[in-house]
Amino acid sequence: MKAAVIPNFTTLGSGHTVLMLHGIGGGHLAFAPQVETLASSGYRAVAWDMPGYGRSAPIEPYTFKGLAESCIALIEALQCGTVSLLGHSMGGMVAQEVVARRPDLVERLVLCGTSPSFGKPYGQWQSEFVAQRTAPLDAGKTMVELAEILVPQMIGPGALPEGIRLATQCMSQVNPSTYRRALQALVTFDRRANLANIHVPTLLVAGEYDKNAPPAVVKKMAQAIAGSTYLEMRNIGHLLHLEAPEQFDGLLLNFLALPRVLH
Repeated sequence: MKAAVIPNFTTLGSGHTVLMLHGIGGGHLAFAPQVETLASSGYRAVAWDMPGYGRSAPIEPYTFKGLAESCIALIEALQCGTVSLLGHSMGGMVAQEVVARRPDLVERLVLCGTSPSFGKPYGQWQSEFVAQRTAPLDAGKTMVELAEILVPQMIGPGALPEGIRLATQCMSQVNPSTYRRALQALVTFDRRANLANIHVPTLLVAGEYDKNAPPAVVKKMAQAIAGSTYLEMRNIGHLLHLEAPEQFDGLLLNFLALPRVLH
């Protein structure tokens, strides 16, 4: 078996490692507020560029298995034993895939704005979703124009303007071919059957106005993970860590500071 290539990442601070996995329209910069907060709070903050994003080489085939293997290779390269793994949106799905394959590497799990499966299996819904998301690209629009269309649709009324700008900037920089392949991978995801096997302390965070991963979906997911904690952020949409970074960081630091109780 060929060893997975270590993806590009940014790191700041020292202490217990918190590895952050961005969503489909992100990149390591999407966690800039959290990197600062965690590093100044005594953690080693690491944010990756998912394969095909930023300076990370793309993978072939572009699947959740491959993305998880890249993430596992990064955790092992960081030489920190276990990590607290934080995943947003598609990154939350990669995090679920990692914990399903290598639970020994994950000390705590934070899943925000994500779900245990995508859409309705085998249906037309998936192909329609991909077509709808890629239609602006097919019509000749750039990722910059796509970001300006999509980001405003994802946020809640309480979103911080600076956060919206950073989200738009991140999405503008995504390679369009990677974006297409990530969308095609996204609709294949289903780890519902593994939720009961997650035995690490887990925090699930939903945004009140999130249409991609509605609170009801995240709450149901939390109910399937023994001993997990569910929190909902009011007036916030899908990009919760950028829309309300101070509130999000507070929830995150509180969770990371909790004494570890084994289930």
